[in-house]
Amino acid sequence: MKSILVIGAGKFGHYFCHFLQKQDCEVMIVDGEEDKLSDMLGYVASAKIGDCTRRDVVESLGVEDFEDCVVCIPGDFQNSLQVVDLLRECGAKRITAVASTEIQAKFLEKNGADSVIFPDRDRAERAAVSIADDTVFDYRKLSDGYGIYEIIPPKRWLDQTVVSVDVRRKYNINIISIKTPSGHMVIPTPDYVFNNEDHLMVFCKDAVIEKLQ
Repeated sequence: MKSILVIGAGKFGHYFCHFLQKQDCEVMIVDGEEDKLSDMLGYVASAKIGDCTRRDVVESLGVEDFEDCVVCIPGDFQNSLQVVDLLRECGAKRITAVASTEIQAKFLEKNGADSVIFPDRDRAERAAVSIADDTVFDYRKLSDGYGIYEIIPPKRWLDQTVVSVDVRRKYNINIISIKTPSGHMVIPTPDYVFNNEDHLMVFCKDAVIEKLQ
């Protein structure tokens, strides 16, 4: 079970903790306002009130014991910088911070953040990909030029097996899993036959999806 410290109980912090709990993570949430924490006790291991721009507060959290520390207070960039800096000084193993712009990301990384999340940009990108192409149902960007896509099988694949289509060699696509018409997720075997109601979770270059569709 991964232990994660989340600082900031705004909208993003709420959703983030909720989904971390679904991933069986042990989460501590910290915020300076008590009323933001009252409805989170059902899906975090602990919730603490505290101003994490203060060194004594950060030191009291035992940040070195968490595998990941996530700073999600995008509405106050100066505070984010301070908290990231204090986490690094107090021995945090890994720090992830939320940013609104590329410039903010650069400053956060200079202050000690190991990685940066762009919630608004990422949501907009996923929505644009799905809306622009009716065959793409979801999208997760992994790095420049690569992503995980949820797609329906091209018509030319229907009623053929994975091995006969030769998906990996011919198309440079790795099928991670398949959501079947019954709603079950399966790891496809070479003899799996593509169905027109299947949803494929695939990993590939973005250019491959554009060419495929």
